[in-house]
Amino acid sequence: MNESAEHDELVTWLREAERALNRREYRLAHELCLKMLTRRPDSADAFFLLAMLAAAHDNFPKAVELVERALHLDPANAEYHAQLGRCLIALQRPREAFEAAARALSLHPAGALTLDTIGVVMTRAGAHAEALDPFRRAVAADATKAPYFYNLGASLQFTGDFTAAADAYRQALAIDPACFRAWSSLAHVRRVPFSEAEVARLDALLNERSLDPDSELHLCHALAKQFEDLGEYSRSFAYLERGKRRKRQAIHYSFAADRALFAAAKQQVASIMNGAPRGCESAEPIFIVGMPRTGTTLVERILSSHPAVFAAGELTNFALALKREARTSSRLVLDPETLAAAEAVNLGRVGAEYVASTRPRTGHTPHFIDKMPLNFFYAGLIHRALPNAKIICLRRNPLDTALSNYRQLFATSFSYYNYAYDLLDAGRYYIEFDVLANHWLQTIPDNYCEVHYESIVADTESEARRLVAFCGLDWDPACLAFEQNSAPVATASSVQVRQPIYRTAVERWRKYESEIAPLKALLADAGLVAP
Repeated sequence: MNESAEHDELVTWLREAERALNRREYRLAHELCLKMLTRRPDSADAFFLLAMLAAAHDNFPKAVELVERALHLDPANAEYHAQLGRCLIALQRPREAFEAAARALSLHPAGALTLDTIGVVMTRAGAHAEALDPFRRAVAADATKAPYFYNLGASLQFTGDFTAAADAYRQALAIDPACFRAWSSLAHVRRVPFSEAEVARLDALLNERSLDPDSELHLCHALAKQFEDLGEYSRSFAYLERGKRRKRQAIHYSFAADRALFAAAKQQVASIMNGAPRGCESAEPIFIVGMPRTGTTLVERILSSHPAVFAAGELTNFALALKREARTSSRLVLDPETLAAAEAVNLGRVGAEYVASTRPRTGHTPHFIDKMPLNFFYAGLIHRALPNAKIICLRRNPLDTALSNYRQLFATSFSYYNYAYDLLDAGRYYIEFDVLANHWLQTIPDNYCEVHYESIVADTESEARRLVAFCGLDWDPACLAFEQNSAPVATASSVQVRQPIYRTAVERWRKYESEIAPLKALLADAGLVAP
């Protein structure tokens, strides 16, 4: 066979393999890739498609190995770098994933899918500002894909351009009205976001029999926000109950799993706190912890307005560093088995690996903030691993905390917030959190403090000065102008924290007083609120 004919045959096999992969005909795709490699052992395309086959089967270690072989043969291929980043995110290696995405972008890709993949990897690595450019280029390259516009909208929302975010979400919906995430996201960047015709359309979508629990959840949250904005609180709550109930049934959640997690967090502390070796001496990290929706983002914005502090976002890095050091076999990163195994772990190495894993996004300021709320499970371990790090724990009115968690639409794939699908489970979670937070307050000396959301609202300057001093920083007036802070915010508070301090969230529970009567009774029985 002459060289031209051989080339044509290889291209034919490649296209057939790509189509088979897209149709999920995995065996055929695998056979075609092997044929290509038999004929041309240095076929980068064949190794790359085999990597995508491995990724399709969630075998991401193998996918990384194969895509790296493809990159060895074709190092200037932006798509390969982008997909390497996607696989590294799946392996919870955010620093390397970001670096792979940055390399892909530096190669000036033109394909919309590659650009969108780069943006997604950067977003999941916490680099929200950096993700804007590839997302904008993706929709410019292909304006027919609703997910591209949705991703651009989310990135614009995180970076504070709410008008442009709303436009992008509406573009997604114009292309595909069944892009249900866009409905719920649009609801949270606009007040009274929908017209009467759109409300009717949302109700019609809700009545479609083929609707899955996640889609129903997004639509119900969109309508709940609409009617809360209109002051129709009972109607808003009814939509919340509808969406949450079906989702909770679908995941078969039991609060017993979270109760075991709290118990493990308390049990492993005593032996670690008594006589454990000193950890990594870095004073860079400032951990802001607490239940979600309690003011963690507000405190992050106040402190990150200081020129010596960088907001790194909600990082999973400490949990991952501990998991890797503990080497537990459990599927979850945060679980009783891993917390129990922490007693035998070199926490100094965990601390050093944690700081290193935050690079290159950190290190350019004396301090950085890690605002992962769930780090409250690790507070004792953080103190041993990083004894010079500061830990700030947010507290808020129990009723407002539980209700706000119930009202929030968390990422449906993030199982650690499954308690928020039931109002009483949210109350039970608060009760356990309160016990653990009190335990940390009594156990961890010096570098741990509590701050109450209501106190910040009542006297922002005094609380801000106290927090700045706690972090060992000189006062800077910029900390009181936090609404002007341009850093991205990728949390549920992305809209609220770009406004000056407001008081409407204090005792919000009173607007739903009749609906949350069972929650109030539960918290009263625990001695946390007045009967």
